[in-house]
Amino acid sequence: MNVMTNFSEKKREKQLYNERKLLRDLSIEEVKKSMIIHFNKMRIGIGPLDEGVEEACFDVAIEAYLNGGEFSRFTIHGENIDMAKKRCHQDITHFIDTLYYFWLYLDFGKKMISDEDTFIACEHFVDYWWVNGYRKGERRYKLRLH
Repeated sequence: MNVMTNFSEKKREKQLYNERKLLRDLSIEEVKKSMIIHFNKMRIGIGPLDEGVEEACFDVAIEAYLNGGEFSRFTIHGENIDMAKKRCHQDITHFIDTLYYFWLYLDFGKKMISDEDTFIACEHFVDYWWVNGYRKGERRYKLRLH
């Protein structure tokens, strides 16, 4: 008897395995520090450890980090970081927009933060975590830890 395997299940298992390995290198304290650095200019009237803000930033940082780690696999095929960024431009834009619209929702009616500064801060935050995930994933592939 042959065992029938579902390739989508195998692909998902492998993806979860790689994500777990990548998340071992991610520090919550590092995400908190990054959040304070990137959004310090906008934090007028919003507490530095506001639960909703922190949770949204964590979600986007983790997703961008994992996405960067996932696209680092193309390093072994000779692609550099810019080529990988072009490949997942749509995902990066989605992360930036998600965080940006969260900040706009949080500030609705108050007009305490600048739209342009908010977008730039979101862009830098997502880019920082995407590159961080890419570098960690790239290191794992180079060391053959995948």
